[in-house]
Amino acid sequence: MPQMAIGLTSDQEAIRDGVAELCRQFPGQYWRDLDREQAYPEEFVAALTEGGWLAALIPEEYGGMGLGLADAALILQEINRQGCNSGACHAQMYIMGTILRHGSEEQKRRYLPAIAAGELRLQAFGVTEPDAGSNTLALRTRADRRPDGGWLVNGQKIWTSRFAHSDLMLLLARTSTLAPGERRTGGLSTFLVDLRQAGDSIDARPIRTLMNHATVELFIKDLALAEDALVGEEGKGFSYILDGMNAERILIAAECVGDGHWFIERASAYARERIVFERPIGQNQGVQFPLARAHAAVAAADLMRWRAAELFDAGLPCGPEANMAKLLASEASWEAANACLNTHGGFGFAEEYDVERKFRENRLYIAAPIHNNLILAYIGQHVLGMPKSY
Repeated sequence: MPQMAIGLTSDQEAIRDGVAELCRQFPGQYWRDLDREQAYPEEFVAALTEGGWLAALIPEEYGGMGLGLADAALILQEINRQGCNSGACHAQMYIMGTILRHGSEEQKRRYLPAIAAGELRLQAFGVTEPDAGSNTLALRTRADRRPDGGWLVNGQKIWTSRFAHSDLMLLLARTSTLAPGERRTGGLSTFLVDLRQAGDSIDARPIRTLMNHATVELFIKDLALAEDALVGEEGKGFSYILDGMNAERILIAAECVGDGHWFIERASAYARERIVFERPIGQNQGVQFPLARAHAAVAAADLMRWRAAELFDAGLPCGPEANMAKLLASEASWEAANACLNTHGGFGFAEEYDVERKFRENRLYIAAPIHNNLILAYIGQHVLGMPKSY
């Protein structure tokens, strides 16, 4: 359980310190070199895997650490706090909940030990489509039953990050057309796709983006899947995806908190050392106050993140807390990012300071994996009881 009032437990301190020690082996120059070529951090992901950190949520019986979400969030937070980029590998935690909660025992036995051992990577998440961004229920990718058994998938996905560096992909597709009066959330199913067997059925086209997340657009044509690729029950895929979104919100919030601390710590150190007009620039309230305000915002968001994780790990409803944690943390870290860039002045735009790289990486979380405006709509409707606004 999180210890919000009295600090981290000794086990959580060990997690934080272990991740920090690993991350120090991958300094800013490592990330700058990768970012310049938009290359994937293979060595970093391999080190995390070897340390068992990416298997945090996998139960011990399948070879994982068997940790709760609060501890998993601490891992991602520390990665970002150390100046690294958890976006290279965080999906393995985000997606895991769908398999753990809704996968068959056979699927768990087949895949989880191999994922925990680093023999397989589960990094790709095929949900978003060009004409169905936040409106997931409008997706058009279809999985139709084959006469001889199994499924045949056709469609298109976009913003599928880490596809080329993953062995498995969680895919959401329509398996039946909605009947008149049927709930719009029906007819969607979730599949676990073994990309090693996909062959030429999936054409992946890279998308160069503001941040280095190895993102692609997918064109799927006649992808044959076995019957046991289906996760859970047919037609309930959307609920399975939603089921994992609270965990995703909490983990994203933790990453943003880590980023926020990195920005504030880096800027505060620079403000103490940088001398202009014969005094440290941190002595000026115009520099000091934005950093102090950003620190307060990150600290407040951190409390909401811990509260949401506490509820999640206790098996209690946490939708409002998870959404508010993501909202507050992403906005607080962005406030910290701007304060950090302003503190560094022109040097903040230079690669060697890493500020501009982290600045670009952090901006994503205002808009993804869910836009903050949709979180506000959720709070307005489901917390404050106002009419649906979209």
